Amino acid sequence: MAQTNFASVYKDIFPFWNEIPDMDKNYICQNSSILTYPMGKNVHDGDECSGVILVRSGSLRVYMLSESGKDITLYRLHEGDMCMLSASCVLDAITFDVFIDADEDSECYVIGGPAFAAVSKRNPSIKIFALETAVSRFSDVMWVMQQILFMSMDKRLAIFLLDESARTNSDLILLTHEQIARYIGSAREVVSRMLKYFASEGMVEVSRKGVKILDRKHLRKLTC
Repeated sequence: MAQTNFASVYKDIFPFWNEIPDMDKNYICQNSSILTYPMGKNVHDGDECSGVILVRSGSLRVYMLSESGKDITLYRLHEGDMCMLSASCVLDAITFDVFIDADEDSECYVIGGPAFAAVSKRNPSIKIFALETAVSRFSDVMWVMQQILFMSMDKRLAIFLLDESARTNSDLILLTHEQIARYIGSAREVVSRMLKYFASEGMVEVSRKGVKILDRKHLRKLTC
């Protein structure tokens, strides 16, 4: 992609773009690339400084991994979303590692971490933007932790199904039991049993295509 095209994208995304010198704008553009990731591909592997990732199309999953290999989904990134936690060299205060996988075939703008870090040191407005972007995601992380620690399984699953339906604007959730379990931090067997119960109560219909919401009102009652 031509450098001028990167600039036209970034001026609409970054509030600091018109405040920094042309030299730094050019440096960011020169260290930018468009990368494609097939579904299941690892995008960011823990403590490496992959860079700032902007999702152009597709979906990415950001998660933490325990020593035993168990993972917890922190949040997902969709078209137009940005990940700053993948650029650990920009945010020295972030001391934990996150991993990122492509949930579906995805295309992303990626700004090299060292380049973005170098420019942010010269421009406080970039550093502030990076911190604000990272902090804004911590509300998502805390919401996930609250669900795992304090909410019953039926409530967590009902919230997820309703949120996913709202995001996709569809009653049909095109996800497997394994994917749903990964997103809500549970086991596939537990999710399957709970979906079977939801189906027996007429709230959903489970098929090979996914999960179809039949009784939205009943599901909402579970979230209260």
